[in-house]
Amino acid sequence: MPAAFLGHGSPMNALERNRYTEAWRAFGAAVPRPRAILMVSAHWYVNATAVTAMARPRTIHDFFGFPQALFDIDYPAPGLPELAEEVADAASPDYVGADHEGWGLDHGAWSVLLHAFPRADVSVVQLSINAAQPPEYHVELGAKLASLRERGVLLVGSGNVVHNLRAMDRNAPDTGFDWARRFNEGAVETMLGSPGDAAGLMHRPGFLQAAPTPEHFLPLLYIAGFTARVGSAPKVLVDGYAYGSLSMTSFAVDVPCPELDAALAGAPPLGSDAPPEDSNL
Repeated sequence: MPAAFLGHGSPMNALERNRYTEAWRAFGAAVPRPRAILMVSAHWYVNATAVTAMARPRTIHDFFGFPQALFDIDYPAPGLPELAEEVADAASPDYVGADHEGWGLDHGAWSVLLHAFPRADVSVVQLSINAAQPPEYHVELGAKLASLRERGVLLVGSGNVVHNLRAMDRNAPDTGFDWARRFNEGAVETMLGSPGDAAGLMHRPGFLQAAPTPEHFLPLLYIAGFTARVGSAPKVLVDGYAYGSLSMTSFAVDVPCPELDAALAGAPPLGSDAPPEDSNL
């Protein structure tokens, strides 16, 4: 099975049709039907490595200040409790706990999956991001998880290469600041050329401006580790910027998307609905 990193931006993408949501839809249509999706979302960022292990994960609306239509969304994908043990085995000797009731599917997961897999008929299991671990840990764990591709598991990371909410310009919905472009372009160069070195991006001088907090960047490292382990070159699924300080760049590994160019040609850009001033993206 392939893998992908999807730049999710604002929760409003769940309601919109734009070039990014069309890319996610094209991705979902192009991949072989997975047995399950293992989702690494920026929004389950805790001091532990854990995986959801419930049969029916709840849809979590982990944001505020957005239209009611977003809170009305339910993404009723089933879980796959036995996958928790498979993830733990793949990660050994690193420990992965099983979460039977605490979490579910947060908006970093369902805001992209409802476009990629709109029927919600593929099992989804979410993996937490361990905030206590160094960058190299996440790359190495992504490499270990690559073994699950032989069991029909699709690995998906959801975040943003550049994610600086305080620097956002709400009057520039489709613009990237120069510093955001420089960091994003460096990340693309690393992912396409030497993904095993992606942890080093967090040590570059521009990282703290691109990602004042690291949780949205870290999902990329799982896909980088996966890519380095399987030896397949990733491709840029779609790229672009939002509000100056968000990168919407998405990567796919081992996914042919012959319909992608046609899908994007007819899709509008991100749009002008700026997120609320104090929103949780």
